[in-house]
Amino acid sequence: MRARKGFTYGVTQEELRRHNLSTLLRYVHEHGPTSRAVLTASMNLNRSTIGALTADLSSAGLVEEELPGQHLGAGRPSLVVVPRAAHVYALAYMIGVDFVVAARVGLGGQVLDRRELYRPRGDYDLEDVMGHLERFTGELLSADDIPPGALCAGVGAAVPAAVRSADGMLRFVPNMNWDDWGDAPLGDILHRRLMETFGIAAPVAVGNDADLGALAERTRGAAVGCDDVVYLVGEVGVGAGVIAGGEAMSGHDGYAGEVGHMVVNPSGRLCRCGARGCWETEIGEPAILAAAGHADGRRATVAELVAEATAGDEKAVRALEHIGSWIALGVANIVTVFNPSMVIFGGLFDDVFPAVQGQIRTNLLSGSLGVVREGVRLVTPGLGADSTLIGAAEKAFEPLLADPLGFLQQTARNSAVAG
Repeated sequence: MRARKGFTYGVTQEELRRHNLSTLLRYVHEHGPTSRAVLTASMNLNRSTIGALTADLSSAGLVEEELPGQHLGAGRPSLVVVPRAAHVYALAYMIGVDFVVAARVGLGGQVLDRRELYRPRGDYDLEDVMGHLERFTGELLSADDIPPGALCAGVGAAVPAAVRSADGMLRFVPNMNWDDWGDAPLGDILHRRLMETFGIAAPVAVGNDADLGALAERTRGAAVGCDDVVYLVGEVGVGAGVIAGGEAMSGHDGYAGEVGHMVVNPSGRLCRCGARGCWETEIGEPAILAAAGHADGRRATVAELVAEATAGDEKAVRALEHIGSWIALGVANIVTVFNPSMVIFGGLFDDVFPAVQGQIRTNLLSGSLGVVREGVRLVTPGLGADSTLIGAAEKAFEPLLADPLGFLQQTARNSAVAG
C-alpha cells in the first residue's frame, strides 16, 4: 500500500508487475542463469506469473530461456532464465592516479572486453584521461563480438574522489591534479562526449571508488549476504566504502568514507589535503615504499616488497611491521565506529594484507572494546582488482534493473528525439 498526506492507495496491477519484473531481472543479473522453479520459490509467486514475467523480459530482449544442461527425474524440466550478456551491456571506467581502465560488462556482471593503461604516477589532467577513455571506448564498441542491436544500458565511472551524490560532481580529488579535476562535472562531461563521439545517450553514473568496490563485493563478491561491510581501498590515497544495515552509507552529500583523512599522527607528514598526519600519509603507497627505502616506482613495487619480506629480507620485514602497526590502528578505529561483520582489504592492501593480518587481528582484540570487534571477518576482495570496475558497472545497470520496461520505453523516446 502507498500512503500520501493521510490517504492510503492500493498498489495498481501495473505497479506490481513492474516491481516483479525488476525483482526477477535483478535476481538473474546477480545470481546468473536461474531456473523458473528457483525463481518461483525465491519470489514466492506462482509458476504462471513467473512464466509471464520471463516472457515480458524475453520479448524486451533482456533475458532468454534455455533448457537445462542436465535434467534428472520425471516430468518436464524447468526452463532456465539467462541474462543476455552480449546484447545488454554497460560501459565501466576506473580512473586512478596511475591507471585508466575501460570495460564492456554484460548484464549478469561478466566482463566481456577491457582495455587498460598503467603508467608512472603523476598529475594527469582531465583532458588526458578523457582522451584515453574515448580511445578505449571506440575499441570496445568496434569489437566483433557485439551483436547487432546490442543495448548500452548505462555508463559508470569510479574515481578516487569525493563525489557529490546529487549530481556526480567531483568536489575533492587530493591525489590528482586538483586545479584540473576539482569541481569537475565528470558525469556531464562523459555524457556529452560519448553522445557526440559515439551516439551513446545512456545515463552516466559517477561514484567514489571505495563506495563502488563495496557495492560490487556485496552484490557478487566476498560480502554477498553481509549487511554490515567496510571495503577499504588503498592506492596512493585510502578510502572506505561502508554498508550499514544493508544500505550504502553515503553521508549528507555523498562524502562519507574518507577514512584516509582521519588524523592518526598529529606530528606526522603533511597530507595533500592540507592536514598533517592523515592515515593515508602513514599507510598509502608512498609511505609503504618509503618505509622500505624504495623510491616511488612501478605499480608492482609494493607486491615485490611483500615478496622480499616473505623471503626473509629483514629491511622489508621491518617496513611491513611498521606499516602494519598503522594499518591496525586505523582498522581498529573503523571497526569500533561501524561495528561491521566484515572488512575487505582492496587495492594495494590486497597485496599487503597477508603480511600484516596478524597485527591487525591482535590489535582488534586488545583493550576493553575487544567485544565490539571480535566477530569481524578480515578478507581480501572476492573480485580481486576488479571490485571498483564491477561496481561502476553495477551502478550503471541500476536504472535498468529498477524498472526494466520503463527504462526501455524512455530509451526509445530518447532515441526518437535524437533521431
